[in-house]
Amino acid sequence: MGLASYFDAMSLTIVGGGTLLATFLRCGTGDCRRALAAIGQIGRRRFDADGARAELAVQVREIREDGLLRANPHHFGDRELDDATDALLGSRSVDALLAAHEAHKARRMEASNRAVRTLAQAAELAPVFGLAGTLISLARLPAEGLSKGAYMGSISMAVLTTLYGLLLANLLLAPLARMIERAAAEEERERQKLVDWLAQQVAPAMPHRKPTIVAPGKVVAAASA
Repeated sequence: MGLASYFDAMSLTIVGGGTLLATFLRCGTGDCRRALAAIGQIGRRRFDADGARAELAVQVREIREDGLLRANPHHFGDRELDDATDALLGSRSVDALLAAHEAHKARRMEASNRAVRTLAQAAELAPVFGLAGTLISLARLPAEGLSKGAYMGSISMAVLTTLYGLLLANLLLAPLARMIERAAAEEERERQKLVDWLAQQVAPAMPHRKPTIVAPGKVVAAASA
């Protein structure tokens, strides 16, 4: 039995087309677009940690040599790190650096989670349409009987639609969701390590702020040691 015997255009249309349509209707245009974008990034290097560290090392050196007021921000194309260094130099605060990082992290994780949920939804729907194709093929059997060839054709379609649904879900859609999830988690780990390193490097150059004492009715700055 050759591979050609496992191909049936009608079965593929029912399972593949039905899964795509149902996923689109459930998840919407935005989530489907995010899923496609995430699939397009599979196999590509999402974040160059070594390159980013080298670029930030220049910024750190300038901060240490010239101070925060005279240091100029270095932008090298990574939106998060560009915004984070702008916040750091603008506010002269490590807290602003960390806050900018957390804001970008939340947006990235939301986009990644939506892409993963969309593919997981599709993986759940594929076997359903495999079953739907099976029912459609069996419903085509006439009640008054039919030839052996037509009977075997309907049974073949019933089996293939079930097979297509299982393969689409477990060998394509679910693995894609996990690949995107793992890539996003790896990027977050690399970014977090880099931001922690940057915060540690610039911390000695941060101005020391006077603590405040909250008294009834007023706020009084405490004397520096």
